[in-house]
Amino acid sequence: MATTMVVMAAGLASRYGSAKQIEKVGPTGEILMEYTIHDAMAAGFDRFVIVLQPEMLADFKEVCGDRLEKKTSVSYAFQSFDSLPDWYTMPDGRKKPYGTVPAVLACKDLIQGRFAVVNADDYYGPGAYKEMMRLLNALPERGEACMVAYKLKNTVSDYGTVTRGVCSLGGGKMTSVEETYEIGLAADGSIRSFHTDKAGVPLDSESPVSMNFWGFTPWALEEMETYFHDFLRSDKGRELKSECLLPTMVGDMIAAGTLSVDAATTDEVWFGMTYKEDRAYTAAALHRLTEQGVYPEVLF
Repeated sequence: MATTMVVMAAGLASRYGSAKQIEKVGPTGEILMEYTIHDAMAAGFDRFVIVLQPEMLADFKEVCGDRLEKKTSVSYAFQSFDSLPDWYTMPDGRKKPYGTVPAVLACKDLIQGRFAVVNADDYYGPGAYKEMMRLLNALPERGEACMVAYKLKNTVSDYGTVTRGVCSLGGGKMTSVEETYEIGLAADGSIRSFHTDKAGVPLDSESPVSMNFWGFTPWALEEMETYFHDFLRSDKGRELKSECLLPTMVGDMIAAGTLSVDAATTDEVWFGMTYKEDRAYTAAALHRLTEQGVYPEVLF
């Protein structure tokens, strides 16, 4: 049975300042997504759908897409305003994509079997993909999803604040998720959210957080479409920067009793390309992992 990995790479990268999705950071010029595909293949994923903006395709294929297509099944989906429903009128001045729920919906005709979702600009670690495959294989056909959570302390950036879905877990289930903004390191080394308080609201560094590493069965695509259309019909659908996000959807469905989410926490350490300054750290980390033998000198 096919198992698909959806890699979301259509964001505007406003904080990073350039197309970080195709930034070469590996020892021989690999982009971060290539490590995602390498680790996911090792865990048993056999189909990959890359979500891009249409104008990114040629550059992506030149950088690594043509090479990846020779190693595994790679398809492309496009998150653009053209895919919005005909009945919806987009507000004037809207430039920002509508978020991660419509990003996944852009793939609905390409997904085969159970599927997982990750961000293109995040490094998740080999163990996390193995854990996701274990969770996916145990899912019933309807009514459940799964996620791999990270410890908050393993997901912060030294160069600015980040957004994380802070989760509550119990008995192997996620009971709630709260999208928490402007999380960063305070001067005393503690982790705080500076979104509503300049001094920062302290957070538990061991808290499990969502890094947008979700697992679903095809049933979830029906639910996503309904949720996104409800979003577009709401006041948020008339805003210029509002987004329809997977953690928010999952949290709302848990609260409504329409979704159960199996969860496991990994000790893998996240790193990624949120800010331009993250590039040097990411490149050094990938070099170190290669020297340690976690990855071959040439991935593909």
